[in-house]
Amino acid sequence: MVAINRIVFMGTPEFAVPSLKVLLDKGENIVCVVTQPDRPKGRGRKVMPPPVKELALQAAIPVLQPEGIRDDDFHAELRKFEPDIIALTAYGNILPGNIINLPPLGTINVHGSLLPKYRGAAPVQWALINGETETGITIMQMDEGIDTGDILLQDRIPIEPADTAGTLSVKLAALGGAVLGKALDLLRRDKLKPVKQDEKQASLAPLLNKKDGLVDWSQSATEISCLMRGLDPWPTTYTTLSGRRLRLFSPEVVDNHPCQKNFSEPGIVCRADRHGLLVSTGRGCLLIKEVQPEGSRRMDVHAYISGRPILPGTLLGP
Repeated sequence: MVAINRIVFMGTPEFAVPSLKVLLDKGENIVCVVTQPDRPKGRGRKVMPPPVKELALQAAIPVLQPEGIRDDDFHAELRKFEPDIIALTAYGNILPGNIINLPPLGTINVHGSLLPKYRGAAPVQWALINGETETGITIMQMDEGIDTGDILLQDRIPIEPADTAGTLSVKLAALGGAVLGKALDLLRRDKLKPVKQDEKQASLAPLLNKKDGLVDWSQSATEISCLMRGLDPWPTTYTTLSGRRLRLFSPEVVDNHPCQKNFSEPGIVCRADRHGLLVSTGRGCLLIKEVQPEGSRRMDVHAYISGRPILPGTLLGP
């Protein structure tokens, strides 16, 4: 048996909460939680604690929130907790080697993809953008590379046609907690065998920004739909209508629609009614069911066009 008596958990956003909750429900001895500092959020910019901190405080677990993960004082403070292992889920910073290798069993990471595919900060989004039909969770033995460590355990889930980054993240967060709990059980029984990642199969999932959301209507309806789902709820896709930005949500690919014969140019509105906004693309049509105009809330297209009619033949985009 491998002794795992003292665990430090590192994580920050909502995605990491199920991982910590599973460990607490299992009765694991979480001696400390490390999370990002409280940050201003929302339109009011009110300073808010990370979700992981809230759960840790409810469970009366000591919380560390270093401004700098490489700070010597933080390293000294963390060392006082004498962890056997560090478990990390979406902490939000690259760890230096002296943190990774501090515990005797090192640091294990809950990653939201089937490594070696989609290494990096946005694996859920890029799996959707690239039209993958499945994804999953990898428990990885961390090294100093970006998601390059040995694979300890994986589990898969299908990507449903209507999944967005938001809905898929919720599913993967829950799966991540379950697989982390299983990994610790197997590790105690010495039944986890590290497997080297195949570098030939590796791909990257870099951070996204707002500019990535601009729709290119010359792409196919399928490609645009994948982009819309991958960037929902952030940073979202958008086009322009009458010179103003219009965010786009809830796509449905419509192949060989008769109206595209009349409006073959990409980005032309073929129809706008209670069913949505039907737009021609480089291949096929895209039915958009929800939009968000500048300075307003997200709404279904029927509500939007009730106050702002869109005529067939209207060109979207710059």
